[in-house]
Amino acid sequence: MDALFLDRDGVINVNRSDHVKSWDQFAFVAGALSALRRLRAAGVPIVIVTNQAVIGRRMVEQEVVEDIHRRLRRAVEWAGGQVLDILYCPHAPEENCNCRKPQPGLLIEAAGRHGFDLSRCGLVGDAVTDILAGQAVGCTTVMVRTGRGKDQFQVAASMTLSDFHVSTDLSDAVDWLLVRHQGVDATVASPLPFTLGNEQVEAGVHASN
Repeated sequence: MDALFLDRDGVINVNRSDHVKSWDQFAFVAGALSALRRLRAAGVPIVIVTNQAVIGRRMVEQEVVEDIHRRLRRAVEWAGGQVLDILYCPHAPEENCNCRKPQPGLLIEAAGRHGFDLSRCGLVGDAVTDILAGQAVGCTTVMVRTGRGKDQFQVAASMTLSDFHVSTDLSDAVDWLLVRHQGVDATVASPLPFTLGNEQVEAGVHASN
């Protein structure tokens, strides 16, 4: 796999109906950090691609979203993983941009920055919009049941959307993708050293400052 694209809310962190508007409201989905650590051990670059219309709707300042992302990356690194890049769409839906998923603009931008072959990449999301963006550029797509996933399966069925894998959560998705693309049994991947106990991070301990 050239890279794995991950949606943020509902995949990496717990989705909130009132949106994540500060680092204090950010909580990792159970098992997400260990999944990210396994990806690093397998040599798979991680790129987060996320719609953040809270900026365009003036609910959150752009600087706050970027602060959340800095802290996210630091927490992942402390747990032994690594995020290569985070790309986000700041626009409200009515702005009709080409970067808000289901448009594939963020994926295309990431491929241009890092030289990925998108047909050799995977994408994990919790919504139909994620799956459509990934399929538009030939990624292997996985929908998880965390976040909005449970409701979005009904949307996918109503659209007769197919050709995506279904996983319980990010951890399950990573295991499936590593076996499919790299023949790696992620459950026995060599652990990497990290400076903060993973069980502490998974329980909601955040990187400071």
